[in-house]
Amino acid sequence: MHRTTTRHKTAARVAAVFGAATMLAVAAPMAASAHVTVSPSNTAATSYSILTFSVGHGCEGSPTTALTFTVPESVESVTPTVTPGWSITTTENTVAYTAAEPLADGLRTTFDLSVKLPDLPAGERLEFPVLQECEVGSVDWAEPVVDGEAEPAHPSPSIVLTERAQDGHGHATTEAASSSSGSDDVLARVLGIAGLVLGTVGVMVGVKSRRKEVRK
Repeated sequence: MHRTTTRHKTAARVAAVFGAATMLAVAAPMAASAHVTVSPSNTAATSYSILTFSVGHGCEGSPTTALTFTVPESVESVTPTVTPGWSITTTENTVAYTAAEPLADGLRTTFDLSVKLPDLPAGERLEFPVLQECEVGSVDWAEPVVDGEAEPAHPSPSIVLTERAQDGHGHATTEAASSSSGSDDVLARVLGIAGLVLGTVGVMVGVKSRRKEVRK
């Protein structure tokens, strides 16, 4: 009887530990999505790239009504992609999306901009500041990201250029290098999935131990 109780307590502890790991892992993607992030289809200098910006939160809980993307002057061209439920206005170096219906806090959506990347050295960082306007308040994602320094409170979405590569037709052949914010987001998702798997295993161990105890 003592052994059965001990096994049950051990299984319960294991389940609790894995459950806690699951909660932490799930929280990681939520934390990573707290910023407006950008993921490029490629980063080779002089190439065309699709920049996918993602937003999954409002302004301290207030629904998002508009987002204005500022494009660096060095970028030769920019073409916004139509996003259902959002109207588009453009100027020389900005693209503004305005929501027909405000985007509720906690709901995620994406915006794609097709750009021609500049002929600059590999390692050059391009910042794409984003002004997020909400029903109440706004957030200016425009603080520069500096390599080797702590991330600011409201970092500007950015990408880092890689070497120029040509296939003979002016198209880049270099594969995309993820921006630091994009990489953090992918890592957080992986951790979240791993946590869910481990949590499930812990629960299964606890249930199995419980069944053994009942049979005895």
